[in-house]
Amino acid sequence: MIQQSAPAASASSAAAGDVPATLPRIALVGVHGFGESHLANLARLEQAGALQLVAVADPNPPETGTLAGSVAVFNTLDQLLAAGPVPDVVILATPIQTHAPLALAALAAGADVYTEKPPVASMAQFQDVLAAAESAGRLVQVGFQSLGSLALPEIRNTIATGGIGEVLGLSATGMWLRTRGYFKRSRWAGKRSLDGIDVVDGVATNALAHAVATALNMAGAHTVADVASVETDLYRAHDTQSDDTSVIRVRTAAGATLLCALTLCAPEQQRPSVTVHGTKGDITFFYTEDELVTTTADGERRETFGRTDLLENLLAARAAGAPLHGTPLLSALPDAGAFMCVLEAIRTAHAPLEIDAGHVSWEGDGDDAHPVVHGIAALIERATKAQATFAELGVPWARSLPPVRTFDLAGHPVADYQDGSRIRAVSSPRPYLHPVRTLAGTVVTDHQPLDHVWHLGVGVALQDVDGVNFWGGRTYTRAAGEYVWRPDHGSIVRADEPSPGEPSAAEGELTENLAWNGPDGAPVLTEQRTWTWAAVGPSAWRLTLDFALSPAGNQPVSLGSPGSNGRVGGGYGGFFWRLPECSGARVWTPSGAGESAAHGSVAPWLAWSGGFTGTFDGGEAGGGEAGGGEAGGAATLVFVAAADSTDPWFVRVDGYPGVGQSLAWDAPVIAEPGSTVRRSVTVFIADGILGTEDIETLINTQGDNS
Repeated sequence: MIQQSAPAASASSAAAGDVPATLPRIALVGVHGFGESHLANLARLEQAGALQLVAVADPNPPETGTLAGSVAVFNTLDQLLAAGPVPDVVILATPIQTHAPLALAALAAGADVYTEKPPVASMAQFQDVLAAAESAGRLVQVGFQSLGSLALPEIRNTIATGGIGEVLGLSATGMWLRTRGYFKRSRWAGKRSLDGIDVVDGVATNALAHAVATALNMAGAHTVADVASVETDLYRAHDTQSDDTSVIRVRTAAGATLLCALTLCAPEQQRPSVTVHGTKGDITFFYTEDELVTTTADGERRETFGRTDLLENLLAARAAGAPLHGTPLLSALPDAGAFMCVLEAIRTAHAPLEIDAGHVSWEGDGDDAHPVVHGIAALIERATKAQATFAELGVPWARSLPPVRTFDLAGHPVADYQDGSRIRAVSSPRPYLHPVRTLAGTVVTDHQPLDHVWHLGVGVALQDVDGVNFWGGRTYTRAAGEYVWRPDHGSIVRADEPSPGEPSAAEGELTENLAWNGPDGAPVLTEQRTWTWAAVGPSAWRLTLDFALSPAGNQPVSLGSPGSNGRVGGGYGGFFWRLPECSGARVWTPSGAGESAAHGSVAPWLAWSGGFTGTFDGGEAGGGEAGGGEAGGAATLVFVAAADSTDPWFVRVDGYPGVGQSLAWDAPVIAEPGSTVRRSVTVFIADGILGTEDIETLINTQGDNS
């Protein structure tokens, strides 16, 4: 048995076969690092009479007194196997890049294998080991210990019985910290490759690999065939090859979306978790502690579950004659295929982008120092809620994703046109402008904000078009008298490609034909939308939106809002502008000031002024021009209604910053076949704080938007 006082054994003093034949004979390769945890577990199971540790292999032998004299000690697995007889199970607790060759050697010798995560360092290696195990008829267990949790069957049962309604998606979050010393512990730590050999160390493949593997299991993705696609967004603050702050988005073959947002650059270590988001509630699994938190309208329920040890599970499977019958492996190698799809996507991705030093603070000294990415907790929460990558959110230190078009004025990019193709389905994907900037560069829009991730810059959206939600999020219904999740989300897409004679973005006009498609893809409305923009002075410019909606078929179409469905004061829909955080915000019309006076009013114009911090302020993600080019400053927006408009203004200041012009304030508007519902609004975007007199002068000298 393993003990702490016996002298260390050697290959010459003890043979690997000197054990009773009735107990499984175990060999451990790698006795340091996580190998020490295996030694402790082996001691527990050996004391219980479940196994015999017969040999270990490590080029750095264990300290004297660690092992019993009956345990043979070798420098390599090859030496161990050659000494014979072959152990029943070989446990691999070795560097990542050694897993595949060691597993192949053990399988060829006739042993079952328990390998630490990740199982191997490439998809090609995975296929090789999988084929070898099948050919030899041997078992391979992968050390994702969380998959032994008894909470997982409970999660599956809750989902299957509708306990949280329909599943909207899953998210995995992990916020750990790792020091400089952590990456000095071995030559392979923090490496994507070493001496030309794949390692693929990283936050998602190693440090927080359990978050990814557990989330995939909860999403029902086990094998390679269960994964439809993997998208990676990889960054690093450490001086390493591998990523330490990343977003991984997995779409399963069954249609689920999993968003993993992980970092090793948090200010403090937090419990990692996986959440299943449903229409009636959420299930969050804190897998390191086997704690399950279920939140629904009925309240919160917390439960702690037990866990099946994966080595014990492997021994039970061997005794039962698995995999043909009996006890199944809880973390079998074939079921690591989905995880290997993630690892392979990371392995083949571009090297992680270094996070600009201006967005990182270092805490501690020497090898104990660790980086903290500014505002990383809020960024991870925003990414998981929106099912978006850091790049898609426009985080300043993230990769810049080129917009479909840029609106430009004399060399100043004033607005980026996004087609909405990267927006999650339940946020009703649609075209929009973001970021919109003043001539001095102050950003005056937000998109996918944490409070309402379906708010998308500047555009057109309606929550009830013949029962289809083109706004995003929950739908307010008269029957429920509240917002409810429904599978009713539509999308707005370009219906034609730009023609050769169509004005370009640089010429100050963009006209396009759009299709408003229902959840089944069938068109409900058609729209012609025109954006025009022009400078109106050295510190202001003008943006005009004209849109015309028509039924796609030969039947009338009802255009409604929460207000038209009974929510008093909730008549948003049509034109909408989501602003970023704004200090000292002031909103007013010619007849009154403040949200209560402006909201619901019918006025020729509405103004908003204040200090804009951009989408990401210094406390959340730092400033700067990288990524989305976010910048802050004082600005004034003046929203001017068409001369004949009777649509009320929709205004929010306290809850969130937003301005719209309500197309269906308290009653639906009916779009008739053969006719169009037309709307127009002009917005002046000015640097600095304007007063009423300045605004009247600006409007009068520039003309109306008729």
